[in-house]
Order: sequence, then structure tokens, then C-alpha cells
Amino acid sequence: MSYIALVTLVVRDYDEAIAFYTDALGFELVEDTDRGDGSRWVVVRPRGSGGGTALLLARAKGEVQRASVGAQTGGRVGFFLHTEDFAADHARMTAAGVRFLEEPRHEPYGSVAVFEDLYGNRWDLLQPK
Repeated sequence: MSYIALVTLVVRDYDEAIAFYTDALGFELVEDTDRGDGSRWVVVRPRGSGGGTALLLARAKGEVQRASVGAQTGGRVGFFLHTEDFAADHARMTAAGVRFLEEPRHEPYGSVAVFEDLYGNRWDLLQPK
């Protein structure tokens, strides 16, 4: 086993999720394939990540999945977006309407700020030292 290729993120709607992740977070759309049954195979990943772990955006089906949208990690930070330029990415994301839950912090391990995606999932924007 070499690496984790995909992590599923349950979303409310494909197109709104694609717009948020590509426009607000600056991810690239890797694949958007119609599966023929009303569902799609939608993959996004951070630009320049060199083919690392990507997100599979999966539209919620049924009440249980719809209830998990935005709460997949029970309110904890569940996703960690590393950056090489914290200040620039923080400013760009803020200008794009990303909601940060705190001011940037400079910790011994790096610069960090918690933000929410459009569904309320919590992420760390992190520039490691």
C-alpha cells in the first residue's frame, strides 16, 4: 500500500460543492463523470498537489447521509490543508468568502487558522514550520 488516494466528503449538491472547492479554496477539478444513474464521480484536489490525496465529492443519498453533511467529524477539525504561503492563501480565501472561525495563530508547529467549508465541516489551513 502506497498512499491514500481519495477521501469521500458527503455533499448536498455536486455543482455547489465543485464551485466552492475550485473557486473559494482554489482546488482543481480532476474528474466529473456522469455515472448514468443520476450520480456523478466528482474528484477535486489542491492545485499543485502533485497527484496526492484528493476528495471524492459524493452527493448525499437518503436521510442518514443528508444528516451527515457538514457533520462528518462530529464538529472536530477533520481536514488539514497544508500551504507553503499561509498569509497569501488566508487572504485569498478570505476574499473569496471562506469563513474562518478564528484569527491566524502562530504555533510552534506552524501558522494555522480553522475555517469551515460551505457545509460546516471544519478544516485547518496550516503552514508547517
